[in-house]
Amino acid sequence: MAEHVRVREIDDDEGKRLLRIIRRGTGSVVTWRRAQMVLLSAQGMPVAKIAEVTFSSDDRVRDVIHNFNADGFDSLYPKYKGGRPRTFTLPERREIKKIAKSTPAEHGLPFSTWSLVKLADFLVAEGVVDDISHEGLRILLREEGVSFQRVKTWKTLRDPDYATKKARVEHLYAIAGGEVIPEDGEPEVVFCLDEFGPLNLQKHPGRQWAECGGRHKDPDREPRPRRRATYTRPHGVRHLFAAYDLGKDQLYGHIKPRKHRTRFLEFCRYLRSLHLPQTRIAIVLDNFSPHLSTKKDTRVGDWAEANNVEFAYTPTNSSWLNRIEAQFTALRYFTLDGTDHPTHKAQGSMIRRYIIWRNGHAADKRLRTVINRASVA
Repeated sequence: MAEHVRVREIDDDEGKRLLRIIRRGTGSVVTWRRAQMVLLSAQGMPVAKIAEVTFSSDDRVRDVIHNFNADGFDSLYPKYKGGRPRTFTLPERREIKKIAKSTPAEHGLPFSTWSLVKLADFLVAEGVVDDISHEGLRILLREEGVSFQRVKTWKTLRDPDYATKKARVEHLYAIAGGEVIPEDGEPEVVFCLDEFGPLNLQKHPGRQWAECGGRHKDPDREPRPRRRATYTRPHGVRHLFAAYDLGKDQLYGHIKPRKHRTRFLEFCRYLRSLHLPQTRIAIVLDNFSPHLSTKKDTRVGDWAEANNVEFAYTPTNSSWLNRIEAQFTALRYFTLDGTDHPTHKAQGSMIRRYIIWRNGHAADKRLRTVINRASVA
């Protein structure tokens, strides 16, 4: 019997970094596919299912997971071989990279940042290398994954219950996937819920087929369509309340004029009505204030307790754990990109018709490609 392989525990920062690799859509396809395999494993998906989703083999998936557990993010990037041997030894390259990532002030120099000229001169003066050209230094740093970047501010908010919340969400996903048999009192149905929006009446950027220019240009061709400018937007916005049933692979959605606690509970009542009252359901969602009970308003918690429902909240700043995010990527791609709806009624009609089509064509190849590319949990 094949061994059960799973990626090691990843923290919130690693999850966000993998999310950026997958969503960026640029760079090496090999890196993108390996990152996808790692994240699918982190959410508890078995090797056989990952191989099916990523169009790979079980052995390949196991190799990627083992390599990530051993070498971390370095294992995601392909190491192509061939060509002329490297000029500098591995210890020299490591020292160059270390100095480049430091600040000149750390070495007693009177400037705040390195230029290629200053860095090359310093490396020679310190005896790290005998000689190095500016272009050679640029190429070496690029090969080592170091680039000249703008320093940005950042904020962090650590959820003290991160591990507990993440483990609970992963356990619910395992129940929905049939990997774990629910015990007495545990949910039998799992939904992932979130709001999508705001939905504006504006021309959304997108792509479409058009005649080529250049040497194939036809003087009588129609001009390429342009985006309409929206100087004013007096029609307000709408919000889509959506839920994804993991067991049935079905998407549900209601469009509301506002998103507050009352509208949220209306949608939850609809989800509750899809199953018998004795069937316990779980809803995975984020920490948006209308999803929570407060001292002044306990309606959410009271309703859940009275209707055999469990709310499983993702950790703070970890929305990538919610599997409905990938469904929103596909919804945006198929229903909003490149559109210019005249009214909210027309826009809502297209979204509702897409949900009906999506539930009837869940195995559509293009749809699965878009969803799998965005799947991070």
